[in-house]
Amino acid sequence: MKAFRAHGAYRAGKRDQPFSVDLVASDEDDAMERVLSTFGSRHRVTRRFIMVDGIAEIDPADSTAPTVVAHFGPTERSAPASKTEEE
Repeated sequence: MKAFRAHGAYRAGKRDQPFSVDLVASDEDDAMERVLSTFGSRHRVTRRFIMVDGIAEIDPADSTAPTVVAHFGPTERSAPASKTEEE
């Protein structure tokens, strides 16, 4: 499984609502299916009104989305500082 970031817009009333969402999927086709499924169930938007501009694979450490963090575990962006012992 890999982490992906999808961005685009969906129809909300008479306006288009932009979105950017991080998710976990096996490939880009699976990521597209998950985006369409999620927005359809959460916002009751039909698939033809969801316009996905792009899907890109990202480093899981770049995401703060709960689903990505839960799948890959917490990751440190920088090396931990070494402790010096003083006696």
